[in-house]
Amino acid sequence: MKEETCCCHKTTERSEKEYKSLLNRLSRIEGQIRGIKGMVERDVYCTDILIQVAAVNAALNSFNKELLAEHIRNCVARDIREGRDETIEELVATLQKLMK
Repeated sequence: MKEETCCCHKTTERSEKEYKSLLNRLSRIEGQIRGIKGMVERDVYCTDILIQVAAVNAALNSFNKELLAEHIRNCVARDIREGRDETIEELVATLQKLMK
């Protein structure tokens, strides 16, 4: 198997729409993290911080779902069509890591 032909090992070509969507999500998450840091610095009540952390976790899960869906639709489907069944094992391993 040539590594450069499998988007899963080195790089992935993304559509402009997907690229912008992923970056926008990450920018929002980054802002939320900065907000939590500021809350800690201001000695905000623990419960309020925990609620914001839960919101960040939900945002990260949403990011993962979007990225995983596109990975399956593009990389995994293409590799299976091209006979690279080892991609299935890679996907299974990835899902196991995500579900820890």
